[in-house]
Amino acid sequence: MNRNLNKINDPVYGLITISEPVIVELIAQPYFQRLRHITQTGLSYIVYPGAQHTRFHHALGCLHLMQKAVKVLRMNGVKVSTNEERGVYIAILLHDIGHGPFSHALEKGIVKGNTHEDISKMLMAELNEIFHGALDLALDLFESKYHRKFLHQLISSQLDMDRMDYLQRDSFYTGVVEGSINADRLISMLNVVDEQLVVEAKALHSVESFLIARMFMYWQVYLHKTSVGAEILLVKIFDRARELIKDSVYLSASPSLYHFLQKDIEVTDRKQFKENDLKHFVQLDDTDIWQAVKAWQSCRDKTLSNLCQMLIKRELWSVKVLDAPLSEEALETYKKQIKTLLGIKQAEYFIHQTKIENLTYHTHKNPIRLLMKNGQTVDLLSVSEVLDNKKITSSISKYYFCHPKQRALFP
Repeated sequence: MNRNLNKINDPVYGLITISEPVIVELIAQPYFQRLRHITQTGLSYIVYPGAQHTRFHHALGCLHLMQKAVKVLRMNGVKVSTNEERGVYIAILLHDIGHGPFSHALEKGIVKGNTHEDISKMLMAELNEIFHGALDLALDLFESKYHRKFLHQLISSQLDMDRMDYLQRDSFYTGVVEGSINADRLISMLNVVDEQLVVEAKALHSVESFLIARMFMYWQVYLHKTSVGAEILLVKIFDRARELIKDSVYLSASPSLYHFLQKDIEVTDRKQFKENDLKHFVQLDDTDIWQAVKAWQSCRDKTLSNLCQMLIKRELWSVKVLDAPLSEEALETYKKQIKTLLGIKQAEYFIHQTKIENLTYHTHKNPIRLLMKNGQTVDLLSVSEVLDNKKITSSISKYYFCHPKQRALFP
């Protein structure tokens, strides 16, 4: 990447201008460039072919929106120092740098006991050493350790730049217009009261539309039953691969992928994630996964071979959405049918039941506050009639039952 580059053409926003030299340098880092090869929405492109965009696109979009937000807040009289501005730009740019292959799909399948935020903090700490402490404030902002809380809320809250970008971007690339939002309008209405982020009351309907769009995107895209089924199939593939490697079966894989497949790595803090582990992690992206899955199609193990062929050939599982889970007896019956159908012993790899939960708006976790004309701030729900809906303010649970498509056995 050209280190003098300060303009990037983005299909969603047009030209994104980058004025901070340290930002340009961070974008050029291999840790960040890796995001070019990690899809933003996992396997959603199996359902929505246009959803081929990456975490790289998303990170740059978040930076663009953050630059707009800082400008608006300064126009509204909020003091943001040059150091704070730089820190919040770095934090939002790197907030997803710890994502592994296929984003959330394999988040717990490669390194167990972690979230991508854990890895992001580790990588930011690594970059901070490379940049001689230039990321000190960004790390504090990312972890909400800085005293000016609104800066962290711009990075992570119920109305942050992360959500504003991914809703716009994912709606654009999937073609799901119900997820479209007006980020410009929302950002133009931002303000700060008592060091807390607020939205001017006249933006009430824009905030309502934002939350409704988020609800639609979760159920139509992120939790679409077909893409969830494909992601479960991918997880099953790696569960089986781990099992075979434990039994000393050789499987072809890139060195970095094999590093994680041959041992269980639990991450709860940086000390448990050794320098060598991090070195291998940053070498992983979606291509490692596809390379392995394609190779494993010809594996002698019939279970792994069948699973890989199903994903590669898009012979995806049937997914039924249920209001209540199937009984253990029913699951055992299906497992017996699977054994007969596929002629395998490991039926548990071909059947899966999972509980999917989604909550659009947390009523008690950092609620969105509106700034009224009289200068007072009120909770969004106290003035919104549209959001008086349990489907938005309560956790919704559904049960997804996945199995191979065989109508004779699974009517």
